[in-house]
Amino acid sequence: MAPKSHPAIVNGWFREISSQWPGQALNLKVKKILHHEKSLFQDVLVFESETYGNVLVLDGAVQVTERDEFSYQEMITHLPMAAHPNPENVLVVGGGDGGVIREVLKHDTVKKVTLVDIDEAVIRVSKLYLPTLSACYEDPRVEVFIGDGFKFLPAHKDEYDVIITDSSDPVGPAQALFEAPYFKLLHDALKTGGHMSTQGECLWLHLPLIKELRETTKSLFKVAEYAYTTIPTYPSGQIGFLVCCKDQERKLNTPVRAVSGTKYYNADVHKAAFVLPEFGRAMIEDGRNVLPVFEGVRPGAKNETTKKKVLLLGSGLVAGPAAQYITSHNHELTVACRTLATAEALVQGLPNATPVSVDVSSADALRQAIKGHDVVVSLVPYTLHAGVMEAALAEKVHVVTTSYINPQMRALHDKFVEAGLICFNEIGLDPGVDHLWAVKIIDEVHRAGGKVKSFYSYCGGLTEPAASDNALGYKFSWSPAGVLMALNNTGRFLENGAPREVAGGDELMRFAKPYYYSPAYNLVAYPNRDSTVFREHYQIPEVENLVRGTLRYAGFCEVIRVWAELGLLDDTPRELDANTTWLELVASRLGVAAESQAVLGALAKLDSVPAHEYKVLAQKFKQAGLLSDEKISPRGTHLRTLAALLEQKCQFEDAEVDLVLLQHTFEVVRADGTEETIYAKLEEYGDRNGGPSAMAKLVGVPCGLAVQLILEGALTTPGVHAPYDEPTAKLFRDRLEADEGITMKETVV
Repeated sequence: MAPKSHPAIVNGWFREISSQWPGQALNLKVKKILHHEKSLFQDVLVFESETYGNVLVLDGAVQVTERDEFSYQEMITHLPMAAHPNPENVLVVGGGDGGVIREVLKHDTVKKVTLVDIDEAVIRVSKLYLPTLSACYEDPRVEVFIGDGFKFLPAHKDEYDVIITDSSDPVGPAQALFEAPYFKLLHDALKTGGHMSTQGECLWLHLPLIKELRETTKSLFKVAEYAYTTIPTYPSGQIGFLVCCKDQERKLNTPVRAVSGTKYYNADVHKAAFVLPEFGRAMIEDGRNVLPVFEGVRPGAKNETTKKKVLLLGSGLVAGPAAQYITSHNHELTVACRTLATAEALVQGLPNATPVSVDVSSADALRQAIKGHDVVVSLVPYTLHAGVMEAALAEKVHVVTTSYINPQMRALHDKFVEAGLICFNEIGLDPGVDHLWAVKIIDEVHRAGGKVKSFYSYCGGLTEPAASDNALGYKFSWSPAGVLMALNNTGRFLENGAPREVAGGDELMRFAKPYYYSPAYNLVAYPNRDSTVFREHYQIPEVENLVRGTLRYAGFCEVIRVWAELGLLDDTPRELDANTTWLELVASRLGVAAESQAVLGALAKLDSVPAHEYKVLAQKFKQAGLLSDEKISPRGTHLRTLAALLEQKCQFEDAEVDLVLLQHTFEVVRADGTEETIYAKLEEYGDRNGGPSAMAKLVGVPCGLAVQLILEGALTTPGVHAPYDEPTAKLFRDRLEADEGITMKETVV
């Protein structure tokens, strides 16, 4: 069954947005999604469009549409082929859709075509959905090698008459296909007099890159020229090619053999393709950029970096906006994840970003990854932060995390001070944005001679109300395991001047109370972690009531209570059999036979299932898949295995967005004895146009800003810190309000 949605398709329109072509986007109306998968190397999407036939998209960028593909395939192929007197043996690198092979076979001199493509998924999917391109695979002259072109080429020196590289844009792994070592491999694999062509980017967008490519290829080949074609669904409607030859006497702009059966290419178009508009000629030949300059964007301007290097560890749901913020400030970013494919997906479309694979549990691997960077951003689980900090100290690198400072992290404060390094923490949403406005209001009250009697702060990462249609009334805009783990935390807070404590799990959920934010939301609230420490952190020794807590929709806590009683929130490591079904796992926890009726009967007897709520909770169990024959995905503990199920069952659907609510309530006593209540509110919905979730934005952007403030020298105090003081908080607030539109609205009652 074809998937119903894809992140790049919003309200029935596919949107191609990339930092490679800032300020512009391609939109195609979608009739139906035909196929979507995550291959070993990239995101593969095929959809049927309203006016361009079937469309192949790789990592969010259009590769082929049935309506206009011929202009690209014909020109990248026939420019080198038709200028060659006798091309018999041809190599195609990339181009798994088959279009280039189809065009190569139009030359009757050809005896053999070899395709090298690293991703078998492109070939397989193209055979299903792009038959006019992929039918060529049936030709006996075609052989296919699934693998890396870099590894293939050295074993085939002096073998090919023509080599055609059909590559994606120079981002991530594909960047290597635009550099001198690759062109040297192509040169050596060509016979004497051999020709090559490669995708050469767009005159309107990448002039300095094109000039650099021309200079690089001219240093290796006797002849190197830039030519271009027009194609509506490529950025700016134009794409070019570097066409090169090992024979000084060859004229690449002059075809020596006719080509039949074409729709775009002919002999005159061949000659004209090498004639450039003046702005293109001026840059490529003379090194002059004659294009007009606009504020914020200079088309074709080379992306100069600050030379500052940032390492981002982790690829969670909030990593994207942090990575985008860092690269948008022209820093060089390395994204390190457990798997290379995950890192590659995160850097897709980001300038100056490199993906790597790193095992953060290995101290040696961690040090090697951190070496040479200026700042490391740790978005890995909080239990690993201390190890990251130790490695950063060894390599003399600053650290940023969005997590609470735990005792292991705080124990490294003196070492960071001695090393003159900063470890800045608690700079996401909660903790993070909440601190920034809490310390502001507290500082203002104190400066005016007043006192803070009570402080209540509640934050919730929720779904928009219309999307709260599952068993939890909740969908995940950050780590499902992290959400479940937080439910096991003991809640500590101040009430009437005395500390109180509520154990995590069932007791915490029973403690939840209705909470008023506005008439639009039916919410409950419960304490989160240890609020008592913030009497000292926020410097409010006079406070009598202090609670920092979590918001959820009503009904959430009742479901969690049942899971807690069943032991599904237990994070103790244990062996779990992948052949076990969810019905069998739940039945084993209840001590009954793995039959739906037996399980439901046992559920009714649980302390967490009051008789008047049984029918609703039983229905929610079924809705969550806990009574199904679906096999579990073992993750080493009950909690993490449940998180894997919820990640599947509680996903946002197409056009749904998340919602973040944050509210501070201060009960204050003014200098004259009068009492007031101060509210500060933040209400943020996710981007409905394909942008980040509200949670990702409100965690990732402040995190990225912390990196920026360290690199520009605005944060200078060494040690392990969080934004608890007003001067630091103001530094962040001013930037977030002015540049990102992130703020809290204050009212006084």
